[in-house]
Amino acid sequence: MLERANYILQNPFYRENIEKNRVAEADRCFCHHDMAHFLDVARIGRIICLEEEIEIPLDILYAAALLHDCGRHEEYEFGIPHHLTSAEIAPVILRKCGYTEAEIEQIEDAIRNHRNSKVEEEKNLRGVLYRADKASRACFSCQAEGECDWSKEKKNLEISY
Repeated sequence: MLERANYILQNPFYRENIEKNRVAEADRCFCHHDMAHFLDVARIGRIICLEEEIEIPLDILYAAALLHDCGRHEEYEFGIPHHLTSAEIAPVILRKCGYTEAEIEQIEDAIRNHRNSKVEEEKNLRGVLYRADKASRACFSCQAEGECDWSKEKKNLEISY
């Protein structure tokens, strides 16, 4: 069920980008864009799908979650919005992991829109990825919550998943 998603974890280009994220965020006190975050997004996305009866294959959901912030380091280094760089990096990796062009297009679109609040209520991969990404942040227990520039309305100050 998750064979292709596991191929992503072993992909050298993926690992290179995740390492670049780690280095770029080494001294960051705010949320990190790392494997813990990616897996939180995937698992919360799965819960959303089950609760709302949205049918998304697990390897598609996990691929989107694993890749949605893989280009975050580009935002730090060059100021390029990470949803755009991650959407450019993802197809290169997905093609090597056995995803079809239609699946790649769907995943790339979800990554490109994971910061677009207009997709929040959609009952598809875009909407699920958006909501799971936002719900994954444990602002209620973050030591840097008071310094974070997220608005109070955007912060997760209570457990929801």
